[in-house]
Amino acid sequence: MSTPNLSKDPLIAEDLLLLLFDPRSGTIAGEGTLFYVLGGAVLTELAFTNQIAIENRGGLRGSLVSAVEDTPPPDPLLRSAWDRIAEKPRDPQTLLASIGPTLRPIVLDRLVERGYIVAERKKRLRLFTTTSLREGDGRRRSHLLAQVRAVFVDGVSPQPRIAALGALLSASGTLPTFYRDIPWSGDVYTRGKELERGEWGADAVGAAVARTVAASVVNSMVAVGLIKG
Repeated sequence: MSTPNLSKDPLIAEDLLLLLFDPRSGTIAGEGTLFYVLGGAVLTELAFTNQIAIENRGGLRGSLVSAVEDTPPPDPLLRSAWDRIAEKPRDPQTLLASIGPTLRPIVLDRLVERGYIVAERKKRLRLFTTTSLREGDGRRRSHLLAQVRAVFVDGVSPQPRIAALGALLSASGTLPTFYRDIPWSGDVYTRGKELERGEWGADAVGAAVARTVAASVVNSMVAVGLIKG
């Protein structure tokens, strides 16, 4: 079944989940943190398209996310998150907990609809239905991975969306799982933290947004004990 109003170009959340999908094993890295990083990707997308505003209030008050009036996004995934934000301004961590839990199956279905991932449902023992994932059209993932690798390994100054993807991957703690394509090292770790802090080189468009979102992802996972602070 076609996904209604599927955006022409994949969302940041779609590209993030596509990168986290390992075609070698058919698994998705960081299943325990998807809750937060996909929510972070949605907030980043809405901020990049000027449909939400993130105010840094300073000190202990942290940041506040509010919807920009009269700018509801047409994409149904983004619209659902925007509607939630439009109810009243909230801090990013609260929003991650609010919009994150439902995103994995929705984003995965979009990737299947685009043909990037193939989902095969099978019956086991005639009772249980299981779903296995395998790579479909791998060109987009290969292209994204090459761009992310260039940032982490070669020090290339990234475009905003690639920088945001790198920041979210770093914040999720999944970078070591990319060791076959992005050899894990102290330099890769450091570059990831730089991206989280919004150190994107000459083109800093969106850096402040990604910095706020990445910090919120990390803080959320620390708060529930998924990673150590």
